Amino acid sequence: MKYLSTRGAPERKRFCEILLEGLAPDGGLYLPESYPQVSDATLTRWRTVYHQQGYAELAFEVLSLYIDDIPAADLRALCEKTYTAEVFGTGEIVPLRHLEEGVWLEALSNGPTLAFKDMAMQLLGNLFEYELARRGEELNILGATSGDTGSAAEYAMRGKKGVRVFMTSPHGRMSAFQQAQMFSLQDANIYNIAVKGVFDDCQDMVKAVSNDLAFKRQYRIGTVNSINWARLLAQVVYYFAGYIQATQANSQKVSFTVPSGNFGNVCAGHVARMMGLPIDKLVVATNENDVLDEFFRTGVYRVRGSADTHETSSPSMDISKASNFERFVFDLLGRDGARTADLFGAQLAKNGRFDLSADPAFAQCASRYGFVSGKSTHANRLDTIRATWQHYGVMIDTHTADGLKVAREHLTAGVPMLVLETALPIKFAETIVQALGREPERPAKFEGIEALPKRVQVMEVDVAAIKALIARECAHSA
Repeated sequence: MKYLSTRGAPERKRFCEILLEGLAPDGGLYLPESYPQVSDATLTRWRTVYHQQGYAELAFEVLSLYIDDIPAADLRALCEKTYTAEVFGTGEIVPLRHLEEGVWLEALSNGPTLAFKDMAMQLLGNLFEYELARRGEELNILGATSGDTGSAAEYAMRGKKGVRVFMTSPHGRMSAFQQAQMFSLQDANIYNIAVKGVFDDCQDMVKAVSNDLAFKRQYRIGTVNSINWARLLAQVVYYFAGYIQATQANSQKVSFTVPSGNFGNVCAGHVARMMGLPIDKLVVATNENDVLDEFFRTGVYRVRGSADTHETSSPSMDISKASNFERFVFDLLGRDGARTADLFGAQLAKNGRFDLSADPAFAQCASRYGFVSGKSTHANRLDTIRATWQHYGVMIDTHTADGLKVAREHLTAGVPMLVLETALPIKFAETIVQALGREPERPAKFEGIEALPKRVQVMEVDVAAIKALIARECAHSA
């Protein structure tokens, strides 16, 4: 299996090369040269694998189609080490919960940081440690988070040999619980940087450092954001697991609704669908920062500036520049790397937008690729949280509420709709209290976390400053 860049660079790489790299040298994102096709017989066999051997073995089966430069026995051991009941709270790992006629929640938030990012990040931590040990190398991970990626990455990488994590986040824009989860970690290989800006400023800093190829090579810069193909690949597995739980036969289709800001989670669904998983619709649910909903409705992709990026009660989706969207557009345009480079390089830099509304390919978003979308507001999510608690006794977080609200707008009779749960309610307690008048349950291990000492430094939006920090810390520990 070889991987290519969405921006057309001629070189092809293997999995373990791109595992540690992040962005391609031309600024593009990596995708496989072609998507492996899952036959009816294979899907039938995977049903038995999941039900009899469990999620870890299903993960091994899916990942094996994309990873051929790690020995099979080692890859299986990494999956078995990652996906355990001890880490994820249940042997099913991603159990379905029936909510109402035609609607299920797929639980993805039972990991160490109570968010779906753990599903991929725990595997990524083990993959990094394995490959770095094999090479005798070190890696400096530079990331940006709007809330959950940061804590998931830090909990996955803390104490790992050969890895340092430099995680940027928008200063004061995460929930108190999210901040406490990250900033209370005292591990020497974890560095928290609160940036005086919005998430997109953090993401732009990460990309700027990654695009300085000399610096990237000198300091071995890697990424754990969903621009890292390995992370997105790990997320493909739970689409298969959800489908297998929701259906009895391969002739049945399901739809998935995915709360989305950076397009990584739903992009994994796109990959699963391209592999042949019988997915009807992929429903993109946004909050007030509706750049993705606007595109799927109009064909116009228009990024917002910091001043126009709303601070909302589903803060992990307060994103106006969806990094993974480039992967889908590359496929949508027939894998035309030059055109993708023009759209995401030249046109976005010059105009802050591009328009595909007149392109015949735009109609294929829904007809060929199954994408539809919708948005949810603060009032909508309060109503959804309240109604879900009152009618079903189920407490959901703010992002899952956005997903559930939009999912109901796209139901098809006879097609199960699986809403991907993104976090546990405790991560957004303030809004839960506003909706329900009561605090959400808090796992015992997180009691009093907000009062713990914090290890964080505040920084301006300054690429040179983040480079200097990385260089300084590498020199200290050399």
